[in-house]
Amino acid sequence: MYIYEQKNWPQFTWDAELITKIIGLVRYRQGQILGQMQVLGFRIQEETMLKALTMDVVKSSEIEGELLNPEQVRSSIARRLGIEIAGALPVERDVEGIVEMMLDATQGYDTALTDERLFNWHAALFPTGRSGMYKIKTADWRDDVMQVTSGAMGKETVHFEAPFASKVPSEMNAFLDWIEKYTDLDAVLKAGLAHLWFITIHPFDDGNGRIARAITDMLLARADKSPQRFYSMSAQIQIERNIYYDILEKTQKGNLDITAWLIWFLDCLMRSMEQTDETVKKTMARAQFWETNKDTLFNARQQKILQLLMDDFFGILSVSKYAKIVKTSTDTALRDLQDLIKKNVLEQQGSGRSTSYKLK
Repeated sequence: MYIYEQKNWPQFTWDAELITKIIGLVRYRQGQILGQMQVLGFRIQEETMLKALTMDVVKSSEIEGELLNPEQVRSSIARRLGIEIAGALPVERDVEGIVEMMLDATQGYDTALTDERLFNWHAALFPTGRSGMYKIKTADWRDDVMQVTSGAMGKETVHFEAPFASKVPSEMNAFLDWIEKYTDLDAVLKAGLAHLWFITIHPFDDGNGRIARAITDMLLARADKSPQRFYSMSAQIQIERNIYYDILEKTQKGNLDITAWLIWFLDCLMRSMEQTDETVKKTMARAQFWETNKDTLFNARQQKILQLLMDDFFGILSVSKYAKIVKTSTDTALRDLQDLIKKNVLEQQGSGRSTSYKLK
């Protein structure tokens, strides 16, 4: 028996005393972050928010096995929010779609969540009406069986089967009515409940996970009473995705006491907030770098590499890796790197085939 087949569905219950204590800690951490951001100033706030939103979009898709270009995501968000960045890139339609959805959710956090708004999000996610090779029903509720499975074709393991398609309209009406009219719950707690409730209904042919996380972000923005996002729940869920799927499956096959799910959700949220300090450190270091070098001329290729080195660059930087990243010849890459050394920005390590470069 799935949770939605329980007699009192969706009248969830939980250990109120325990959950209230955890929410108190989460709320305290939220206040710390918002206070810290106000002290740091507009530019640092802007950079930290751009980083958090980029991570949210990239990691929410990565959870579903879809790898987006982080630079395209960053460029799309920056353009839509009017943030000036170096080396902005042209953006593909699939990236634009998920960015549109996420920004509508967070920047329009106080706008009512309706079926029409959800349909718009779904259409933005699947602008061609296809998910990979398969044609899907877009901007409308599903009309077929929905199962969550894993394993090879023909040998799948069914982890969860959603309510019958015929029940989806009434289930979603109840869900949306609760979102907008039930105001007795703390907004953070409501985000955790909404995530589980929506993902259990699984109302669309595809994209349910990404839309569930967008709804979560919308409600967390309501909890902050601000469209500014300084932490990424999706990035933390991606790190803990195996636990995420496991706790979801156990909860959906359990009874209406969802204490275990809420504990995990709130703890995951707290861990996502802990990453904000590291993000701020990187943002401040990047801002200091560009201020120090404001009179130094860098070409677009060099700007791109410097941004990567100050952000999430993995491994060592070599001539060949530089050339591959910025799509240029190794001769041009070598000249760029030597120029950056002359400008006292990079330093060379090793020699010969083991030569690499790092920020000074």
